[in-house]
Amino acid sequence: MVNVHNLSVSFMGTDLFSGITFKLNKGDRVGLIGKNGAGKSTLLKVLSKDIESSDGNMAFEKDVRIGFLRQDIDFEIGRTVLEEAYQAFTEINKIELELNKINKQLAERTDYESEAYNQLIINLNEATERYELLGGYNYQGETEKILQGLGFQRDDFNKLTDTFSGGWRMRIELAKLLLQNNDILLLDEPTNHLDIESIIWLENFLKSYSGAIMLVSHDKMFLDNITNRTIEISLGQIYDYKKPYSQFLELRSEIKEKQIQAQKNQEKEIKHTQQLIDKFRAKANKASMAQSLMKKLDKVERIEVDKDDNATMNIRFSISKEPGKIIVEAENLAKNYDDNQVLKDVNLLIERNAKIAFVGQNGQGKSTLAKIMVGEIPFEGNLKLGHNVEVGYFAQNQSEELPPEKTVLEIMEDAANDTNRVRVRDMLGAFLFGGEAVDKKAKVLSGGERNRLALCKLLLSPFNVLIMDEPTNHLDIASKKVLKQALQNFNGTLIIVSHDRDFLQGLVTKVYGFKDQEIKEYLGGIDYFLEQHKIESLRDAEKRTVVDEKNISPKKEVQQLSREQEKELKKLKNKLGKIETQISDLEAEIEQIDLALAQNYDEVSSRPNFFETYKAKKAALDALLEEWETVEEQVTSF
Repeated sequence: MVNVHNLSVSFMGTDLFSGITFKLNKGDRVGLIGKNGAGKSTLLKVLSKDIESSDGNMAFEKDVRIGFLRQDIDFEIGRTVLEEAYQAFTEINKIELELNKINKQLAERTDYESEAYNQLIINLNEATERYELLGGYNYQGETEKILQGLGFQRDDFNKLTDTFSGGWRMRIELAKLLLQNNDILLLDEPTNHLDIESIIWLENFLKSYSGAIMLVSHDKMFLDNITNRTIEISLGQIYDYKKPYSQFLELRSEIKEKQIQAQKNQEKEIKHTQQLIDKFRAKANKASMAQSLMKKLDKVERIEVDKDDNATMNIRFSISKEPGKIIVEAENLAKNYDDNQVLKDVNLLIERNAKIAFVGQNGQGKSTLAKIMVGEIPFEGNLKLGHNVEVGYFAQNQSEELPPEKTVLEIMEDAANDTNRVRVRDMLGAFLFGGEAVDKKAKVLSGGERNRLALCKLLLSPFNVLIMDEPTNHLDIASKKVLKQALQNFNGTLIIVSHDRDFLQGLVTKVYGFKDQEIKEYLGGIDYFLEQHKIESLRDAEKRTVVDEKNISPKKEVQQLSREQEKELKKLKNKLGKIETQISDLEAEIEQIDLALAQNYDEVSSRPNFFETYKAKKAALDALLEEWETVEEQVTSF
């Protein structure tokens, strides 16, 4: 699908990556990994032709369609969620306008026998057929299904997009890409702003995706569950292996060990050869042999060991002073945004040194409660902080609020006080902003670099309670590991809003699940919560079934079937199974035709008897569905 050869990208004379070569084939699900600032997002922008490379070539398969989920998106104001999602169907929208125009003309004209009127009828038939083939009668239902999978409720569909946060607008953009049937999907951190249930839904969707995927993600579980190939960008080079992330790490480690051993053996051999050269060079009768050995040595291709970028952050969270036993106490707490009740009758008690995760679907009130705790928004009910409590707060959009025109150093110096201003450069160095990096403006920093700077800025204020809302968004895997270790060593109280399963594992000892305006406490880590969550979902399903069964009236006596009836029932079930197989096969055939038409309409539709064959298949499918309904009713009657 894509052939990349000797690709290089430079900024201000410095190579971001140089001379990289790889192919992207159908069925490849590539995890693009590397440290923040390594060039992952840049490579996706080059592949999508958003920006040009400095050198090298890219060859694309003819008519290949590429969908790109960018980190920064811009919507047209005034559209609803559904209207924005429908923008995915450019050609269908165009045909809808054409159909409306033709129908309007037909309604207004009265020259029914004229050639022009007849031509309008022909145009209407052709446009209608094309509309049906492209899925014009199904796209609205498909759109609703995708939006609901990504966490939207039906009530959200007719709300304006500009009333949603950036994270929710990112979901709409993702929905549009998933609806477009692109050949290649380029996804830049698609799990940012997604809750756990939506991440799992997206995993299942991408696993069955037939095209090629290249995605940037720092979610290890997501990478392992989705990808079948890993490309790492490190120090301007790439390392490409047909393995998902965790297996790639193991293989890369094994290869490096073999390289080190091979290099040692080669160095021994070179040393031994050099000793012989030195020995023979001093003897006249051995001079020719020394020359021969020297030529041999010059031809030896030196084994190089892959270089690793091992630079990591150095973080330590210290508590300012010892707080009282009670950190936060809430009674009958409630919060609504206009008619939307987010939290209701919330009662909770958080004690000193607790390590708590707030989890649940987006919009259930996790960030809202965090904001209430730090006094950012008004609420109803009572909430009080304990004795000596000092809160450090990392907001979800903290890194986005950095002044774009200011440098890294200026941002830190503005936030510092007289006591810690002298430590600013040392602190920045610990967060990998050394040397000239402190003079970079915030607007040119990658998402991960902005997040690192926001974390560094947080340390300028004293605290003994940390409330962090999605702190791992944009952070690379190495940085997340360092942050997790620092939080595990933090002696204060930690309250963290996160959808990152791997990050929460081994970090928190208690989970607050947010659902339907209520908060439920789980006395265990994130794995315990997920396990219990599944059980509760099944219980809810069972409760619904019991309620449904209670509503069935009157109750019927269950009679034993005769042998003849059992034979008849078995025959009907076999027939039903065969019909279901035929339906499945026919649906698959029609889907393949639809896909071929969407890719190359003119060539496919010009085949002999194409439309007759296509309509016959559709008619056969309708007949099978009717037959299935009849047989199903007969089976049910037994």
